[in-house]
Amino acid sequence: MSADPTQQIVKGFSGPNVPKEEDLYKCVHCGLCLNHCPTYLELCLETESPRGRLTLMKGVMEGRIGITGNVIEHWELCLQCRACEAVCPSGVPFGQLMEDARAQIQRGRQAQPLERALRFLVFREILPHQRRLELIFAALRIYQRSGLQKVLRRLPMWRLLPENLARMEEMMPEIPRRFFSPSKLGSVSPIGERRHRVAFFSGCVMPLMYGSVNEATVRVLARNGCEVVVPREQGCCGALNVHSGEREQAKAMAKQNIDAFLGAGVEAVIVNSAGCGAMLKEYGELLEEDPEYREKAKRLSAMVKDMAEFLVDLPFDQRLGAIFKKITYQDSCHLAHAQRIKEQPRKLLSAIPGLELVEMQDSDNCCGAAGIYSITHTELSMKLLDTKMANIAPTEAELVVSANPGCMLQLSLGMKRAGLPGRSVHLVELLDQAYQLAETS
Repeated sequence: MSADPTQQIVKGFSGPNVPKEEDLYKCVHCGLCLNHCPTYLELCLETESPRGRLTLMKGVMEGRIGITGNVIEHWELCLQCRACEAVCPSGVPFGQLMEDARAQIQRGRQAQPLERALRFLVFREILPHQRRLELIFAALRIYQRSGLQKVLRRLPMWRLLPENLARMEEMMPEIPRRFFSPSKLGSVSPIGERRHRVAFFSGCVMPLMYGSVNEATVRVLARNGCEVVVPREQGCCGALNVHSGEREQAKAMAKQNIDAFLGAGVEAVIVNSAGCGAMLKEYGELLEEDPEYREKAKRLSAMVKDMAEFLVDLPFDQRLGAIFKKITYQDSCHLAHAQRIKEQPRKLLSAIPGLELVEMQDSDNCCGAAGIYSITHTELSMKLLDTKMANIAPTEAELVVSANPGCMLQLSLGMKRAGLPGRSVHLVELLDQAYQLAETS
């Protein structure tokens, strides 16, 4: 889906979602972001750095250049990991600026018919509709368990698949026998005295690929005195839509979640996916121009807590059983950089007896997953993944712990490619295991 580098799409910014001038001109070109930008470190090109991309935005803002195919290439190569935000002394909200720029791309883009059809299908007809996602994943489960997957992989024509499609199929984990279902769960009573009443955001992919992680999350919350409500009206957070410039559809998805959670009568909304948590916390920005939902969006965003953030603040029950494993922790970009949550997951891990946490080098550098980046920019994504594996290997970890489904998928693929032992797990899986061990010991 790369753009024609000679094609000029539109001259200047216009309409809704224009990058804010006061934010854009906060950048003083100090260059402190360069050593933290994965694409710049890999390609060593100024145009693939945050300040380079901001310079292009300024050029469009000032009418010196148009949103050409070349400009689009540089903007779309951004991972939106927001590592630059965490080190920027001027406080440039790069993530918001890039999201607005990508919305401007879609406003005037002359996409090919196939690309338009794919975008319409994915961002408007699949992601906003959880039932359709379930049907797709149910079909994938049949594909895996019927033996068809093994048969097709042996055929000579399999090698003719485009690399991004082959990589997507390779990354697919084993689809579980059953999905996590908010409609069936409803609410869960706390273990012991009720201390809090919270809602759980189950996500769109998590209940289908990692339903066991969602179940573990609910158990851990109940173990810590929480009555857990799982609203059945909730849906996808809209992060993939926003990152791809499909902001209007994302706003509709946000409104659905706002109505679902504000009506649940809870004090907090708990999220176990870093990307979803970052998106939910930014609903106030997404809907700031909507007179009906502006204040509602801010209220919901203020209630959102990452699982690790919430547990550490409680504080959490530390009666945990021992797990004798050597582990390393991968900081998910949207947890470490967007939400600025780095110490809380480590505090939870350090509380589990027997765990040996060995820090990897550059644990907060992007693994290359970045939503659908591993599909749209496979070559660079794999280079970033190889770098991540080179940092994991010296730790000799049996488990690579993360807090985001995209990272877990990408890390599992990387360990397989690199021939590393062990597996990728979610932080909450270890907590749940430790609580269960404590009960049986």
